Amino acid sequence: MSAPRLDIDGLLADPAIRIVVCCGAGGVGKTTTAAALGLRAAEIHGRRTVVLTIDPARRLAQSMGLTELDNTPRQVKGIDVERSGGELHAMMLDMKRTFDEVVEQHTSPKRAAEIFANPFYQAMSSTFAGTQEYMAMEKLGQLRAGEEWDLIVVDTPPSRSALDFLDAPARLSRFLDGRMLRLLLAPARSGGRSMFSLVTASFGLFSRAVQKILGAQLLTDLSGFVAALDSMFGGFRQRADQTYQILQDPQTAFLLVAAPERDAIREAAYFAERLVAERMPLGGLVLNRMHTTEPGGLTAEASEAAAERLDETGDNPVTADVLRIHAALLRQAEREAAVAAGFTESFPSVPAASVAAQPADVHDVDGLRTIGALLALS
Repeated sequence: MSAPRLDIDGLLADPAIRIVVCCGAGGVGKTTTAAALGLRAAEIHGRRTVVLTIDPARRLAQSMGLTELDNTPRQVKGIDVERSGGELHAMMLDMKRTFDEVVEQHTSPKRAAEIFANPFYQAMSSTFAGTQEYMAMEKLGQLRAGEEWDLIVVDTPPSRSALDFLDAPARLSRFLDGRMLRLLLAPARSGGRSMFSLVTASFGLFSRAVQKILGAQLLTDLSGFVAALDSMFGGFRQRADQTYQILQDPQTAFLLVAAPERDAIREAAYFAERLVAERMPLGGLVLNRMHTTEPGGLTAEASEAAAERLDETGDNPVTADVLRIHAALLRQAEREAAVAAGFTESFPSVPAASVAAQPADVHDVDGLRTIGALLALS
């Protein structure tokens, strides 16, 4: 069963599509695909486009000819937008800087200074698991709310991490509504009584054990951090929920990116199941690095038989080697098609596009342009 064709140009040209989210396992060409889509949207379809990568790898900057990427969109120069009137910008999520921006925007300068000086905030904003995914939601929400961009292309981390991207709002809500957090907030809401007297009253021996394990200073830092952010918590939850709703809206299209390998296809199927369950718009599947041959040529069996006959006569050894290479390529293409069919059989209505394997890695704008054209033609 063959999948319906994914109309990449139709997707990129549609003014109703404002966000394209590229997801997939690591090492399948996801970052290259996101950059190629952004470039084609700007050059061919005249859209003011920004590509946001959450993956800290530097491949996106290198392929676009930029020395570095940071939390501010940087315009990509030297692309052909004279006729289309589009623009292309790129940026990489800076988790801590985004958290700082949220604090600065939603609290007073004095309270922001208190938060920035808190050791617990300094650790959480830089290293805590889940902070990156939540800040990615914040940054996406900021980009979308500004109405500056016709199209936002998001390059996510490998798919299981990208699931954290989807889970961030719900996980934040569970954190904010948790019993421990309410107890830590109690001192700030009780007129300044000692945190430890309140926690001890609530937890008894358990609270003293927690204090002994974590240390009094850490609990003090945590209490101060929670108290300082208390007035912002409702805003965190509200913005996260709004961004989640944007991801469920038809203005968003999720593209699964995979290579014709069992693990990558399994990851794509896992992610597709999650998107369907969450009622998020699954735009299609992009299969990278596919090997193909012209139809109607020699079969693998015929090529191998011909090579054996040449070996027996000792004639044309180079031709025999070419026939064996042709047979190996045919068998590889058959294996890849069979692996990809595993996804198609499970999701027969999901459109797909494929990109032929390239002789070298993509490392510049010309290479991205080639990938975009192949996606559009597939």
